[in-house]
Amino acid sequence: MSGSLLKKLADNKDVVGICVSGGLDSKTVALKLRLSGVQVKCFTADIGQPDEDDINDVVKKMDTCGVKTWIIDLKNEIAEAAFECIACQATYDGGYWQSTGLGRYVTVRGLIQKMKEEGVTVLAHGCTGRGNDQVRFERYVNVIDPSFNVYAPWRDPELLTEFPGRSEMLAYLQKHGIGHQIVSQAAKRCSTDANICGLSNEAEDLESLETAMTIVNPVMGVWPKDAPDKEEVITLTYEHGRCVAINGTKMTPLKVLEMANKIGGRNGIGISHALENRILGTKSRGVYEAPGMELLGKGLTFVYQAVHDRRSTGLFAQLSRHISDQIYDGRYFDPSTRTAIGGVWQLAEPACGTVKLGLYKGHMHFLALTECPHSIYFEADSSMEASSGLNPVSSQGYLEVSSVEAKSMAKAGLIEVDSVWEKIQAKKRKLQ
Repeated sequence: MSGSLLKKLADNKDVVGICVSGGLDSKTVALKLRLSGVQVKCFTADIGQPDEDDINDVVKKMDTCGVKTWIIDLKNEIAEAAFECIACQATYDGGYWQSTGLGRYVTVRGLIQKMKEEGVTVLAHGCTGRGNDQVRFERYVNVIDPSFNVYAPWRDPELLTEFPGRSEMLAYLQKHGIGHQIVSQAAKRCSTDANICGLSNEAEDLESLETAMTIVNPVMGVWPKDAPDKEEVITLTYEHGRCVAINGTKMTPLKVLEMANKIGGRNGIGISHALENRILGTKSRGVYEAPGMELLGKGLTFVYQAVHDRRSTGLFAQLSRHISDQIYDGRYFDPSTRTAIGGVWQLAEPACGTVKLGLYKGHMHFLALTECPHSIYFEADSSMEASSGLNPVSSQGYLEVSSVEAKSMAKAGLIEVDSVWEKIQAKKRKLQ
C-alpha cells in the first residue's frame, strides 16, 4: 500500500473527492493526485468558519491546481448540532465544547451526499496519522456508507516520503507554477481549526507546557482582561432545552448561535485550556474558544437546576458523559449515542424559562430565573425561616428510619473515621 496506491486509484478509475480547505496540504494533495492520473473533485463544508473571511476563496485557491471545488452550505446543520450538544452539556476534558468533533460528523454527512451526486467513489481527507480526526472521518464514512472507500494521503508512505514538511510542499507547488503564502509562524505560533461552534488552537508553540496559553490571539472574542469594564446584562429564553430568544428577540438556532458568539466573545466568555485525552491514547494540548456555546450552555444549566430532581440530575450526568465521549470518538451515529441523546431530550422537555445573566470580564453571573413553570424549587419548602412549607418536625421520622442503616454499619465494623490519605501513607511507610 505504498507507491502503488495512487496507481491503483488511477487504474480503477476511481473518482476521489478531497475534503479541502485551500491550504498548503490541500493544494499539494490535489495536484499530486491529478498529476498521477487520478480523477479528482474537491469539496468544502461551509460550517461558519470564523477564521475564513470568505469561504468562496477556497474555490479560487483550488482552481490553481486544475481541480473543481464545490462549497456545501451546512451552517444550519452545524447550528443544530451545537444546540443538541448544549442540551446534552456534552463538554470534553477541560470544558471543551467539542467544536471539532461536532464539525466532523456534520461535514462527512453533508459532503458524502454531495460526493455521491457528483460520482465520487473515494473520500480523501487531510488528517495526520497521529490525531483524532482520521478516526472520526473514516468511522463516519464507514457507518454512513460501508461501500464508500477512504484514502488518507498522510498515511500513504509515498506522499510522506515525498513531502516530509512544508518546504517540500511549497517547492512542489512552485515547480508547477502554483503560488502559496504561508502565514508567518512567528505571528501565528499555533494552528487552528474552527467552525461556528468554536475554535481550537493547538500544536507548534502550544506543544510546550512552558508556553502560556495567553500566546493565543482570540479570533471569536477577547481575553477577559480586554473585555469591557461594565457588566452587560442579557436574557436567554429556553423552550424544552433550546434557546429560542436572546433579549426577547426570537431567532433560528443559527442566528441564536451567531448572536451568542458576538455577545459572549466581546465579554471574554468561553476561553478554556485542556490537556485532553486523545482517542489513540496520547495527550493533546489545546486552547479553545467557544463563547456562544459556553454562554448558552451556562444559561441552560440554571434552568436544568430548577427542573431536575436529584435522580434526574444524576442520570443526566451519566448520559452527558457518554454522549461527550462518543462525539469525541467519532461515534455520534452509534446506537448507544442516539439512545442517550433521546434520553437527554426527554429530560430537557420541562427545561423552559428565561434566564437573566450578568456578563463581566469572562464571568457569567446569575441574576434571575423567570417564566419557569416546571421548576421544583419552592421558597417555602427551602426557607430557613418559619413558613407554610415543609414542617421541620416531619423530618423526625425520616431520620429515625435512616439511623437504622447507619447504626447497623457501625456495629458491623464497616465504618472508618480516620484520614484515608494517612492510612495509605502509613501502608507505604511499612513497605519501605
